[in-house]
Amino acid sequence: MTFPAAADSRLVHVIQGDHHVSDDAAVIQTTVLGSCIAACLFDPVRRIGGMNHFLLPDQAGAGDIRHAGAAMERLVNSLIKQGAQRGRMEAKLFGGARMLAGLPDIGHRNGEAALSFLASEGIALRAQSIGGTQARRIRYWPASGKALQLLLDRADDIPLPPRPAIAAHGSIELF
Repeated sequence: MTFPAAADSRLVHVIQGDHHVSDDAAVIQTTVLGSCIAACLFDPVRRIGGMNHFLLPDQAGAGDIRHAGAAMERLVNSLIKQGAQRGRMEAKLFGGARMLAGLPDIGHRNGEAALSFLASEGIALRAQSIGGTQARRIRYWPASGKALQLLLDRADDIPLPPRPAIAAHGSIELF
């Protein structure tokens, strides 16, 4: 199954430790999640939204954007800089799967960290699909707040984005 996209759409891949904000109706933000969380925030009055992708719950003193608190605050601040208002923001959360049995459930802790952030900031949670054991492919339309999710059965269902070569020498590519 694939997600529909209009011919004039522009896909923006949001990778681990990153975020993206837009009010362009042609932009579709996308990511693939396992135990990571993607928070999609939307201001329905300003019609602007954004997605982040973090991989670790907070740790004492962590300001790294790969951690929940820093990633969530960075997304909120980017939206505010573009004219959104914190009090109008709505959230949708995805990810937080338990990908490997027998190891600590980092996905569950990531989900708890995201939910805790939203509650402490007074941001309304409109939808969530967190937990379980399946990876997810997400598409988010930041100018409308619409989101689609595809649950993935196997790790080989997850397409890897092409990696640009930084340098090439002979037949060896260095990334």
